[in-house]
Amino acid sequence: MSMRLLTVTVGALLLSTQPACTMLQATVDSPVLAVFTVQGAGPSPMLRALTRAGSCPAVAWDGQPTQPMATRAEPTTVPTRGDSAQAETKPAVLDVRVCEVAWPAGARGAQVADHTLAAPHREIRRIVLLGDSGCRMKASENAFQHCLAPSAWPFAQIARLAADMAPDLVVHVGDLHYRESPCPIQRPGCTNSPWGYGFDAWQADFFEPARPLLARAPWVFVRGNHESCARAGQGWFRWLDSQPWTPTRSCDLTLHDDTADYSAPYAVALSDQTQLLVFDSSKTSGKALPPTSVAYRMYRAQLEQVQALAAAKPNNLFLSHHPLQVFKPVRDGQAPTADGNRGLQSVFSALYPDTLLPPSVSLALHGHVHVFEAISFDTPHPVSLVLGNSGSLNEGAPPASMPPGTPADSGARVADYATQPGYGFATLDMVGEARAGHWLLTEYNAAGQALIRCDIQHKTSRCRPV
Repeated sequence: MSMRLLTVTVGALLLSTQPACTMLQATVDSPVLAVFTVQGAGPSPMLRALTRAGSCPAVAWDGQPTQPMATRAEPTTVPTRGDSAQAETKPAVLDVRVCEVAWPAGARGAQVADHTLAAPHREIRRIVLLGDSGCRMKASENAFQHCLAPSAWPFAQIARLAADMAPDLVVHVGDLHYRESPCPIQRPGCTNSPWGYGFDAWQADFFEPARPLLARAPWVFVRGNHESCARAGQGWFRWLDSQPWTPTRSCDLTLHDDTADYSAPYAVALSDQTQLLVFDSSKTSGKALPPTSVAYRMYRAQLEQVQALAAAKPNNLFLSHHPLQVFKPVRDGQAPTADGNRGLQSVFSALYPDTLLPPSVSLALHGHVHVFEAISFDTPHPVSLVLGNSGSLNEGAPPASMPPGTPADSGARVADYATQPGYGFATLDMVGEARAGHWLLTEYNAAGQALIRCDIQHKTSRCRPV
């Protein structure tokens, strides 16, 4: 073990011995609780700050005189919506002011209070990939993760290690918030943890453990089902959504859910040849959607928007939380079972029966299933990456191997398959010129050890152990 890794691991272990309320004390006492950069569709990423002060903080670009940030959303408390799947609920105390300002062209860095952030890169060559990172506390499933031990919930350690990878961009494929229910007294692993949909739970689940990685690079946030309106959607729209916050896109009132649960897709440029296509699948169903349903109509219209966006660049990477192609975790002796999201498939197959996605999409990135999988096909489907293993309670081991020709969903057949059974994260590095659409994926475990490398090009992936 290297000295750097030993230092990180020991620090994480020391941190884990303290109750959740103690771990958060340093940030609770500071008026500026989090600072980060959200990369959306526009050319200028948005610098955001969360504060308990009565006004927004100022930002200093490259050490120059400060510029005030503007208020995005005021502190508030939102009454319980009444549609939670959990028996015990409480109002969402969103007791922080959300502030933002666009990064000016040419700025090399930003300073907000004691937070220092790296500037966005003009061309993105290294991306850190994360998904499903929060600590599960869910009474309806009697699922209570040990949030205080890095071996059981390693997200803080993963964030520190990923920051050391010097990414140009961070992509989180959704499900950041998991602390939905109070920790039972007989479960010491989550004692004193905040819960519910207020800022305190978001701080414990995401903003505090992710702090070093938030400072390192801009983020693209993909909305997961845990950020739907019936769950943590109020925090999602205030803190992380790339569009302006409005009362109708807030999840505060159920009467606006038909708007708030379906966000328009958008493109994020990585270079003049390559872009991400970000799709909100938070409200999809595990069953096929009836063509007359609101969800079907909304997703159909949004997939048509994806089609138009994809025409702008020759190389496209599609991002949605729910996988179109995945093999679910199995027990010993079970045959691998394809388990892509049936709701999305029912819509996408109507427009693209042979590929599910526009032909210029070569790579699809997802979360939701708490595993890592890299799947390439001998059919024209794009490569599928499932990256849902960054901290939330694992759901079992994926198939250890997959024979070529194994049937997948929507007529696809497996050509190459790779997985690792534990927690981890990945990097995606551009190889050569941007126009080539050539990537090298490296999957790491929670200790930062490289386990798998995949060469990805022309809708094919070839993965090998490191």
